[in-house]
Amino acid sequence: MNQLRIRTLAAVFVVAGILSWSGARLWDALGTLPGVPFAAPVVLGAIAAVLLATALSLRARLKAQREREPGAKGVDPMMAARAVLFGQASALVAALVSGMYGGTALFLITERADIPARASQALYAGLAVVAGIAVIAAAVLLERICRLPEDDDENHPPTAAA
Repeated sequence: MNQLRIRTLAAVFVVAGILSWSGARLWDALGTLPGVPFAAPVVLGAIAAVLLATALSLRARLKAQREREPGAKGVDPMMAARAVLFGQASALVAALVSGMYGGTALFLITERADIPARASQALYAGLAVVAGIAVIAAAVLLERICRLPEDDDENHPPTAAA
């Protein structure tokens, strides 16, 4: 499994933001711009909370397993791999959605800040961007916690037992 790259997430965020900003300008010129749902930051925040809870739980279980505490519950490698995969997928989707809402918020702030309804839409879009960044941070934390230690066998060939 490849490691999540922050540059890739940033590129997805920026490209989605630019496309969303230009799409919002076009859509507004043609008529009405669709609203930003209140649920957007709530759903992203819930995903961030699930990822963070998973990361903290796995960290505690891995620490107990490393320290060989009695009664420590081990971590199933497939479960850890699924958690990392869920985190990576969530981070990519969050970068895309955050970029989309970021571009929309930028448009609403710069072009339509005088309309009170659009100000609340810009607030929801800004909160969605913050919640999306929280999803990305929790996913990166989860990936770092589940990373396997470096294997030193390549640098130190095995010695023959006497």
